[in-house]
Amino acid sequence: MTRSRPSSRRDLLRAGIAAAAIAPAAVSHRLAQAAAAPAAAADPWRGLKVGVATYTLNRLPLDKALEALKRLDVHYCSIKESHLPLRSSAAQRKEVAAKFKAAGVTPLSCGNVGMNDNEADLRNAFEYARDAGIPVIVCKPTKASLPTLDKLVKEFDIKLAIHNHGPEDKVWPTPYEPWEAIQSFDPRIGLCIDVGHTKRGGVDPAEAIRKCSARLYDLHIKDIDGTQAKSRPTEIGRGVLDIPSILKALFDIDFKYHVGIEFEKNLNDPIPGTAESLGYLRGLLVRGV
Repeated sequence: MTRSRPSSRRDLLRAGIAAAAIAPAAVSHRLAQAAAAPAAAADPWRGLKVGVATYTLNRLPLDKALEALKRLDVHYCSIKESHLPLRSSAAQRKEVAAKFKAAGVTPLSCGNVGMNDNEADLRNAFEYARDAGIPVIVCKPTKASLPTLDKLVKEFDIKLAIHNHGPEDKVWPTPYEPWEAIQSFDPRIGLCIDVGHTKRGGVDPAEAIRKCSARLYDLHIKDIDGTQAKSRPTEIGRGVLDIPSILKALFDIDFKYHVGIEFEKNLNDPIPGTAESLGYLRGLLVRGV
């Protein structure tokens, strides 16, 4: 990828900020004119469900995380266990999900959820998602658990999205390992592609998005400062990933699931970097990627 000049980056951020400033009025107009106005004309995200994986905010308590999502002006999220414990009651799960929705944020997935081979624990994860009204579980299962998970996705009608974790993960380093492993199982067992870990694993994220599109149910979008295995996360647009090609791949497959920013560079103060990442993405989309 050819690196953008600083002026181009500033232009994209300005475009993103300008789009953010007009978004509330545009959305209100769209709702009022829904029968007549094309949705794409009013949506700076152009139909993508861009939000935040709340792992980004995992050092903030729930109320502060909800405030942060409001400040960031996002309307979708993936809930991390730090904001809704897996070992919680059905009432607690419904209460927390209601708080997200009251803040104007729809949880489209949860996780990443670590999964073992114990059916009772696996069932609890599905009950957790069901109780909170969450349609997709982003997860890291064992290969041995796949037959049990096949049974549970049929019972609960909830999708699984296996998350790849890069070269350190000996089971699911890139999207292609889970892709191969799930072919004989119910199509509700799919993938969450993490574009940063995918690139660190030596795979082109845009290519993986296209190849795995039939079972791609969540996406973690981020940037990294290099292509080697030990590359570190950075703000989207400051790193080496070809973000326009990733967005184009999502449009090409008509992606309808969560596109969650996972900003890990500074978990003690995540809001500035997440806001910058959102602004850069919005600027790209406003410019017509």
